[in-house]
Amino acid sequence: MTAGYIAGSLVGSFAIAYLCDTFVSDKKAFGGSIPKTVSDKEWWLATDTKFQAWPRTAGPPVIMNPVSRQNFIVRSTE
Repeated sequence: MTAGYIAGSLVGSFAIAYLCDTFVSDKKAFGGSIPKTVSDKEWWLATDTKFQAWPRTAGPPVIMNPVSRQNFIVRSTE
């Protein structure tokens, strides 16, 4: 009997949370609009192309000493 109340209240709370989330975010209950960077497919494709581009370049590996806050560049031992 108690397990039924717990399961029912969990399902009910998830349903209420879903409805509130949908109302606030999708229906824009507090106003606002969807940013152009999210809704524009060309922008999305250009951003995705940029992030998937190779070769990726970065600096040398760095070790940070948190006590003195000094950064040391790791040199190859070869």
